[in-house]
Amino acid sequence: MGSYYNIDAILTDAQKLPCTFELDVPGLGFIDGNAGADIKKGSQVSLPLWLGGYLAIQPIGPSPIVNLDLPACLDTRVLNALKADPKTVDLRAQAAHFYELAARTLDLFEEDEIVDILSETFKKRAGEIADHAHNAQGALGEGVDFLRGLDEMERQLFRAAHDSSKMMRLWMGDLKKKA
Repeated sequence: MGSYYNIDAILTDAQKLPCTFELDVPGLGFIDGNAGADIKKGSQVSLPLWLGGYLAIQPIGPSPIVNLDLPACLDTRVLNALKADPKTVDLRAQAAHFYELAARTLDLFEEDEIVDILSETFKKRAGEIADHAHNAQGALGEGVDFLRGLDEMERQLFRAAHDSSKMMRLWMGDLKKKA
C-alpha cells in the first residue's frame, strides 16, 4: 500500500473484490444487503480490497474468514486480450487504477503468470504512451481512443513524457537562439 494520504492508494483499496465466506457470521448480513440477518458459510459478497484482504489473512480456527477471488479486471477474458494485443484493451474501463489494483491483489495471490502478463502489458503500452507523448499528431489523431483507455498510472507516465518532451523542445529552441 502507498502512503496513508495517497488518494490513488485510498481509491485502489476501495475497489470491490469478490469474496466467499468460509464460516457463518452472525449479525453481519447488512454487508450483503440483509440487515439483521447472518452471513452464511458459502455466501458470496463483494468487499472492499482493504477489508477482504484483511479477512482473508486473519484465520479464525483452521480456516480464514473469507476466500478471495480475483477481481473481474483480472479474469481470463481480460488476460487473454492483454496477451493478444495489450494496446487495444481499455484498462480504464476495467479499473481506473488497474495496475495498482492488480499489484495489491496479487500481493494476496501467487499468480506468476498474471504478473508476467501484466509486466509485458506495461512494457508494450509504455512504448506506445511515449510515442503519443512525443508526437502531438498521434495523440490527436488515431491515438485518442488509446489515450482514453489509460489507467491512472499510465496517465501520469503520459504527462511526465509529454512535459519532458515539451521542455526538451524549449531547451533546444533556446540553444538555437543563442547560437
